[in-house]
Amino acid sequence: MTDALRHDPSAPVLITGGYGTVGAEIARMVALDAPTLLTGRTPERGRALAAELGAEVRAWDLTDPAPFRADVRAVINSVNDPEDRVLRAAVAAGVPYVDITRWTARLQRAVTVAALLRPTAPVLLSSAWMGGVSSLVAASLAAELGGAERVEIAVRWDMADRSGADSVEFMDRLGVEFEVVDDGRRRYAAPLTDARTVLIGGGPVRVARIDTPEQFTLPLTLATTTAVTRIGFSSPAATRALLALRGAGFFRWAGGERWAPARRALLHSPGDGGTARLRIDVSHQGRSRTATVTDPRGQSHLTAVGALLGLHRVLGTDGAPAPEGVVFPEQHPDPIRAAGALATHGVRVDLDPDRIEAAA
Repeated sequence: MTDALRHDPSAPVLITGGYGTVGAEIARMVALDAPTLLTGRTPERGRALAAELGAEVRAWDLTDPAPFRADVRAVINSVNDPEDRVLRAAVAAGVPYVDITRWTARLQRAVTVAALLRPTAPVLLSSAWMGGVSSLVAASLAAELGGAERVEIAVRWDMADRSGADSVEFMDRLGVEFEVVDDGRRRYAAPLTDARTVLIGGGPVRVARIDTPEQFTLPLTLATTTAVTRIGFSSPAATRALLALRGAGFFRWAGGERWAPARRALLHSPGDGGTARLRIDVSHQGRSRTATVTDPRGQSHLTAVGALLGLHRVLGTDGAPAPEGVVFPEQHPDPIRAAGALATHGVRVDLDPDRIEAAA
């Protein structure tokens, strides 16, 4: 027996992990315009949210072989899907699909799986930082410049912010080298290297490289010859400690499931909330543009906004026809207008003072 979805434009939008830290944010946004179906391993945890939204909540444990069946309008996957169950079910049923949770290697596999299944409905793999917001804003700056030879993204992680377990699963990749494109050449980079201090939201933040999907997709979609994503933390002490752990080899010898709780506990926070900020620099032919993205409601909200924009993209309800096949967020036909929609959800995008300035 296998999972079986059926496409019905009048049915609910299925949100896997729909009552988790990020999933609940997505559900509240989607429910303003459409009925929703929330799934997860323990649906009892989602009863209160479902009652609040007038939604349905059902069990779908991706580690349990029991099949899942539902009529749905679209799918937003906000949990890790290691066996591609949600992806396969959506593609097989011709259901528009958005995925926001994959690290690079799993995104690369999803591209292969989806291509082999030959999707008849859009498959948006939107796992770039914060639900694809980073890639979408980078594409909007590239559209202004006429290209994007170099894209550098610097993330400030607010230690007071709420984060779910999946949000910090990238900690499991901090001992694994990853492929990057620098000056048009592919090479392997080590996590938490190439550190530097940048201004994000007016304050200095020490940032270092991490493995994120946009470093894989941007060279393919925007012909970017250098794509870099770095992360730092609102606490300079936390940044220093993490860099010191990397230098001591912690992420190499503390790999595997045994140490997973310790690794993830370094950043997993059930805090009251913080402010999400990231800086995006794009340069092309001697000119550059810089944007700082700020969401006072935090990274979970910003990720959910990215997911919502992705839903509108695959449904063709954002002012442009729905795409065909497998796509990434930066492939929006009008990225400037799409990025402008962030303001509707309380996300501020501050551009550098000069409209287009000479690259340093």
